[in-house]
Amino acid sequence: MDPVSVSIVISAPPEQVFDYLQDLANHPEFTDHYLVDWHLTRIDSVGTGAGARFRVKARRNRYNWADVTIAEVERPHRIVELGRGGKNNRVRTLGAYELAPAAGGATRVRFTLETIPATLPDRLLEALGARSRFRRNNRKALRRLRGILEGDGDRGQRVSVAAG
Repeated sequence: MDPVSVSIVISAPPEQVFDYLQDLANHPEFTDHYLVDWHLTRIDSVGTGAGARFRVKARRNRYNWADVTIAEVERPHRIVELGRGGKNNRVRTLGAYELAPAAGGATRVRFTLETIPATLPDRLLEALGARSRFRRNNRKALRRLRGILEGDGDRGQRVSVAAG
């Protein structure tokens, strides 16, 4: 699927936004409307190598578990997440948060998500509305992120470490 990008301006300095985003334990707080049952894959949830596993809420989605790992961190401008999901984890994902200073000490946050389906059935399933669903859910997630960082939004639950 072609990359889907959404962006928003948050009234907080880039360093504060970056510190919040590079901690995967914070992500359920603003994505729990469509990503649920989060579990960390290691105790350290901050920076390169931090990972999590979660379920994607979608109708008629039999293979809803996915995982993500922070692969690249460029303080305070960029965080890249690599992941897999779908049947047998064969759909690769690439997500990137890009932060840029905005007027008045604010930060423009842009999130881009790209999926790479492995088979024809995976591509067909994505063609049936996945792009608009990803855009809608990620737009809402960024609005919730803004509410949390500006101090007027409700927070979801923090993530726990997976048993092992």
